Amino acid sequence: MAANTVAPQIMGILNVTPDSFSDGGRFAEIDDAIARGLQLHEQGADIVDVGGESTRPGAERLPTRAEQARVMPVIRALVDAGVAVSVDTMNADTAAAAAEAGVSVINDVSGGLADPAMYRVVAETGLHYVAMHWRGHSKDMDRLATYDDVVVDVRNELKARLAEMIVSGISPEKVILDPGLGFAKTAEHNWRLLGALDELASLGHPLLIGASRKRFLEEFVPPGAAPVERDPATAIVSTLAAHAGVWAVRVHDVPATRTAFAVWCAWENGRRS
Repeated sequence: MAANTVAPQIMGILNVTPDSFSDGGRFAEIDDAIARGLQLHEQGADIVDVGGESTRPGAERLPTRAEQARVMPVIRALVDAGVAVSVDTMNADTAAAAAEAGVSVINDVSGGLADPAMYRVVAETGLHYVAMHWRGHSKDMDRLATYDDVVVDVRNELKARLAEMIVSGISPEKVILDPGLGFAKTAEHNWRLLGALDELASLGHPLLIGASRKRFLEEFVPPGAAPVERDPATAIVSTLAAHAGVWAVRVHDVPATRTAFAVWCAWENGRRS
């Protein structure tokens, strides 16, 4: 009998922000955020991804001190409770503080471009580092969604980032890549990237896919529907990404993703037995 299929890790999203596009304000209070992080863990999230700065289209930057005031109490409480935590930050100082508090992963949507000190911090901590494809901050990213060939261009730009990471002392085995769905990407760009995950994986690093509730899924829900209504479409995309062999998916709805993965694993194991 063939070996059982193993599902990707599930990274549960915890936005400690008042202005995220999907759940802004729901977990802005520290106690609410801690409770939500514990809930995500209990629901089956392998990692809880804590972020204090919104990266929705058009969002303005947040001062680093304000970001840390939001996320550090939450990170410390979750780590103390035995939860595996990643920090979602573009700021090297925040990444360093989170590493000292015990996070397992630094998740940087800028791929090191927003803060020139990030690679040094990642190298010094030795933590796993998610480097996302990124072309500019949220207020600018929509106008940067221009490519000759989105798959080739994203692959080449990630490859350039990888070269700089290695020169900066980051261990290659610690790097995870994220194609950056929705960041300087149109819906068509997102679908092209999802259809070419094997080409991105050819760079030799695990992939993280974050499609959860993003704008390109709005075509599958009624006009004007809230972002939460995109969860079924998210679960399908996450399962197709699992089939493509990704390392992890980053989602708001952990139970739906866990169920979708269980069905997919049962299907694959039945097919291979």
